[in-house]
Amino acid sequence: MNDPIIRDLTPEECWTELRHNQLGRLAVAVAGEVDIFPVNYVAHDRALYFRTAPGTKLLELTVNQRVAFEIDTWTYDQARSVVVKGIAERLEHQSDIDAADRLPLLPWIPTLKYRWVRIAPTFVRGLFFDRAAEPERY
Repeated sequence: MNDPIIRDLTPEECWTELRHNQLGRLAVAVAGEVDIFPVNYVAHDRALYFRTAPGTKLLELTVNQRVAFEIDTWTYDQARSVVVKGIAERLEHQSDIDAADRLPLLPWIPTLKYRWVRIAPTFVRGLFFDRAAEPERY
């Protein structure tokens, strides 16, 4: 049996994965506590955008704008994982909000979410894995 292959994705492969997915996990750390939120998002011009409503997520982003964001995709024999670290900022200017409103992003649940957040990446890394059965242990 061949050893599984793990390799780094190129930056363009990372952005392809991010553009072809809609759901990720946002990690925010405030006051020594880490929260992880599932968010649907859209990748556009090498940034990530999502909408949110007032609540814990938005409050924590106002306290600490440094975030991590992660997606995973897989098939039977391959998997990819992409991690983005960056600065999350709520869109405040009407021209930015209008541009974001034109992006192809719809909420997954029927709620009104008027606050747009953009993650400006400072770090992007992706890994590709060949998936295979676990080797014999004994």
